[in-house]
Amino acid sequence: MSSLGDEHLGLGYADPGHRELLARAAEQAADRGFDDVFIVDSDFHVNEQSYWRELLGLLDDEVVQHMLKVNGARAAGPGRVWVPAEVNLGGVQEVAGRIQTETAWADARAGGSAGAAGEVDLVLEAMAMMGADCVSLFPDLLLGLGTNRFPELEPAIAHAHGRWLTERVFPLDDRIKGMLYLPWSDPDACLRVIEEFGAMDGVVGFMITSVRYEATASRPYMKVYRALEERGAALGFHSAFDYYERSTAMFNNFLSVHAIGFPYYNLVHATNLVINGIPERFPGLKFFFIEGGLSWVPFLMQRLDSEYTMRQSEAPSLERLPSEYLREFFYTTQPLEATSIGDLQRTMEMIGAPSRLTWASDWPHWDWDPPSRIWDLPFLDEAAKRDILGGNARRLFGLTEPSNQPAKGGER
Repeated sequence: MSSLGDEHLGLGYADPGHRELLARAAEQAADRGFDDVFIVDSDFHVNEQSYWRELLGLLDDEVVQHMLKVNGARAAGPGRVWVPAEVNLGGVQEVAGRIQTETAWADARAGGSAGAAGEVDLVLEAMAMMGADCVSLFPDLLLGLGTNRFPELEPAIAHAHGRWLTERVFPLDDRIKGMLYLPWSDPDACLRVIEEFGAMDGVVGFMITSVRYEATASRPYMKVYRALEERGAALGFHSAFDYYERSTAMFNNFLSVHAIGFPYYNLVHATNLVINGIPERFPGLKFFFIEGGLSWVPFLMQRLDSEYTMRQSEAPSLERLPSEYLREFFYTTQPLEATSIGDLQRTMEMIGAPSRLTWASDWPHWDWDPPSRIWDLPFLDEAAKRDILGGNARRLFGLTEPSNQPAKGGER
């Protein structure tokens, strides 16, 4: 288990910005009595800049390792070697300096241990303050790796990232889990990741970054779906945005990019999966769509059902309406579109939220959500709140509640 000293973590809070950002979440967790609620954060990010040197050391391709080291001081752009060491879009996301979660997270990191040990300490601190019992870790800048022009990079980095999590992170604390990054540009490399890491402790599934242009229903990926189904593994699609995609480039602010970009890629991949009958062909495979909000799902349900009833011959594999398959997928809550409680209630009813929705903080991004965002919804009963906060993730990831769970709220 990772050690949390008061001088750096727990109740010590070495960094005031980090403390202030999470303090309200800690108060809410105490006020709502989360001590007896099993809570799983199904989308918690760690930034590659903090462990990039460790990751480079785990690459088993010396050519790729040399490429990344040589280019490590240069920012990535369209067509360049993808290098996260100096890439920082936080200034865009942090609303002109007014919402600085990622900056505070980086400041907190600077005062602690380097690499995996430091990341684990910070993750455990944030978990304790939010009231979470378990987290599923995701990379951050790797979410843009699917659009790089150098095909050898994604498989090499994905494999190294799998090693970093399974060798350096998961062994430090059994409450930290993860869905491993799949290099979707190379189906054979995906199989290698699944076969090498799939049975390791801490691995609760696999993840595809949605910002990419490979057709998810094409023949080369059938062997990947089969391997995942045979293992009972969850397959997540984590969305993001691409400033350089031609349609997105028409926007002149991050508000528009964020509002449309994140759900867009999930819309594309979910449509390809459903209309091409992938859930019908692999009924045991659990699909999971992450960080696109919820409002896109009812839209897609209605749109695909309408088109399907007029053109069924183009989707011969389907035995049911498209909406019925979409209702069997899992989704994360974040970012929760809650400006209209009535609209949110109807949206949750349409997607079957009590059994298909999992809470996600998306920490440390600017629009992160604490568990109270779910607990305080007036139209959910307590059973539904408990399922969304932890029960559904337990089923999705095959988790068990820790028997020796420490007290929440920062004490150990």
